[in-house]
Amino acid sequence: MLSLKNLVYHPTATPIPILKKINLELASQELGLIIGPSGSGKTTLLEILAGLAERTGGDIYWRTQELTALHLQQLAGIVFQFPERHFCGSTILEELRLGHPELGTERVKEALSEVGLDHLSFQTSPHDLSGGQQRRLALAVQLIRQPNILMLDEPTAGLDWSMRIQLTKLLAKLKEHWTLLVVTHDAGELAKIADRIWKINHGELKSIDPGSLNNPQI
Repeated sequence: MLSLKNLVYHPTATPIPILKKINLELASQELGLIIGPSGSGKTTLLEILAGLAERTGGDIYWRTQELTALHLQQLAGIVFQFPERHFCGSTILEELRLGHPELGTERVKEALSEVGLDHLSFQTSPHDLSGGQQRRLALAVQLIRQPNILMLDEPTAGLDWSMRIQLTKLLAKLKEHWTLLVVTHDAGELAKIADRIWKINHGELKSIDPGSLNNPQI
């Protein structure tokens, strides 16, 4: 289980904290969904949980172990918004082996199978894939690291309706084996597969009832 207790992020250059006493619990093999507008602090929260930024207060635990930024880098995998813009490999195989040259083809096949891309040739260029396939490949890049928690920033951004549905079905399948935390400004279909949902605004996080998403005040 991932637990955040009174997490604060207040860089010295900002007059008020970007994240204000965030409390959150997410059990293993659950999908947590954080909804908030641009500038609400949701991407910053993911960066802290990925060990890419250092919190200024509060505690982060995985089960009973308190985590440092270094622990988080080893524990978490993160897929940023529009991850296809950051592909570096000339082939799918190169992309999946970046930083992991020792990986055998069987492990690569397993990662591709988990995201429904095992029918593709290893020599296919990531840039020749469709938008939905590129998002799946970005997931495979993180899954091959075997993270304890997989985090996604706006995973459906820029995808058409049918690709959003396909990606949502894939995430529902992945949560059978992985713990997922997703942030988005538009819950859409993702709300239907979420086990826990929070709203974030101006750095403040609150848990909400999934049924309340139809309320225009939320």
